[in-house]
Amino acid sequence: MISLEVCANSTVSAVAAQDGGAVRVELCDNLSDGGTTPSAGQILLARKLLHIKIYILIRPRGGDFLYNDLEFEIMKADIRHCVEAGCDGVVIGMLTPNGHVDKPRCKELVDIAKQWGLGVTFHRAIDMANDIYKALEDIIEIGCERVLTSGGKTTAIEGASVIASLVQQAAGRISIMPGCGVDENNVNDIVRFTGAKEVHSTAKAKVNSEMLYHNEHILMGSKDADEFSVILTSADRVKNILEAANQDQ
Repeated sequence: MISLEVCANSTVSAVAAQDGGAVRVELCDNLSDGGTTPSAGQILLARKLLHIKIYILIRPRGGDFLYNDLEFEIMKADIRHCVEAGCDGVVIGMLTPNGHVDKPRCKELVDIAKQWGLGVTFHRAIDMANDIYKALEDIIEIGCERVLTSGGKTTAIEGASVIASLVQQAAGRISIMPGCGVDENNVNDIVRFTGAKEVHSTAKAKVNSEMLYHNEHILMGSKDADEFSVILTSADRVKNILEAANQDQ
């Protein structure tokens, strides 16, 4: 069976992911920035309400994956909070200025997590590395259990050939999990072509606000923002993606 991890942008989305049949959530915030670390409240309530595994994205900001010393200390503090909150794992990734995996500092984060029994996923920082195949060996060496990747491309379907090569290279030493743009329309092709055993998706849908009054003379965010809708994981889409992924299994 192909399993599905859902990238959940809130506790509400995490509950929907569980209802739809996901085996694990990657809890984060700010999907528009590629995901950042969620608040303490989101983490605590998600852990209270979910019986499936919860991995927390450890990413203090959007942008690149080159972090200064203060940001690194924040990441370590966030992992310690995940330990205290009873989470199952964390999702990390750091690069050097030259685009290599920052092995010493990534290993330090992995060791903190594993010391307390947490699993570790390496996120799509691998897709920004200057040599994705060398990066995979580095990620295996530092002790991660899986890597989330779109094959160095914007979406997993575009990077499917590289993902398939990574699956072959990994040879069971680490799980290769395709993600980004994975949906019910392409997941079966991605699974069959790459040989991956687990996939990653937001399974997101637009939910309109229940506000009756709309002030049309103000924007609270960017000019492209919709103040009266939110993006949440859809339990129905989770079910549909799982069904499509496993239709040939």
